[in-house]
Amino acid sequence: MSDALAGRSAIVTGAGDGIGRGIARRFAAEGARVLVAELNAETGERVARELAEEFGADARFVPTDVTDRDQVEAMVALCADLWGSVDVLVNNAWGAGTVSRVETKTDENLARGFAMGYYGPFWAMRAAFPHMKRQGWGRVVNMCSLNGVNAHMGTLEYNSAKEALRALTRTAAREWAPTGVVVNAVCPGAKSAAFRRMAAEHPEIEAAADRANPMGRLGDPETDIAPVVLFLASDGARYLTGNTLFVDGGSHINGVAWTPDLDGEQ
Repeated sequence: MSDALAGRSAIVTGAGDGIGRGIARRFAAEGARVLVAELNAETGERVARELAEEFGADARFVPTDVTDRDQVEAMVALCADLWGSVDVLVNNAWGAGTVSRVETKTDENLARGFAMGYYGPFWAMRAAFPHMKRQGWGRVVNMCSLNGVNAHMGTLEYNSAKEALRALTRTAAREWAPTGVVVNAVCPGAKSAAFRRMAAEHPEIEAAADRANPMGRLGDPETDIAPVVLFLASDGARYLTGNTLFVDGGSHINGVAWTPDLDGEQ
């Protein structure tokens, strides 16, 4: 470990499991103070304890529903109050969505997806930016998805929200470029918490996803995805902004040929 984030204060949403947990662990190992923002109190508190016990990190849990603007703004304010700065923001939380055809989606499906996948990150970025601008240094990493890039079937609300988040990423990167705040997106190919939930309902998905990956497997959140997010959060990324990094074992090269069995398929 290199202490790449020594003295930095980082917020990771959805840090109670999966990719968020992997990122939080890597940040803690590299010297960051980590705010574990998580809806599930049990997993959030457990991860905060892990970071303190395993890495000696100053880690705190804050219960956060990213679909609630007041809670998102309070999350950012807490980071600033605790540590005097908001240096790194990772927008990772997701917990919405169903697998079904476009014509069966409801307004509520789309509203929930955009609240969690787009508005939550937007509110967090808007609240964090004044702190980052004031200190002339900031890192925002938005976790996006190949589902949107490749238009995977069955997950319209997820695909749409994540592609909207990529547009937000690029726009903020352009506007904030003179301030020392860089904003980038990562499209991971990993067995995230959301992926595991989907695979539990549709067991064929996991094996198909592994077979479709050029490297023959989906990535590990902590050892495959988190190191790239760490780089984007570090001083080394100071001249990199507005990019999408595909951390996916090569899945983006030719797309993913996945055709799920959706009820009512035409």
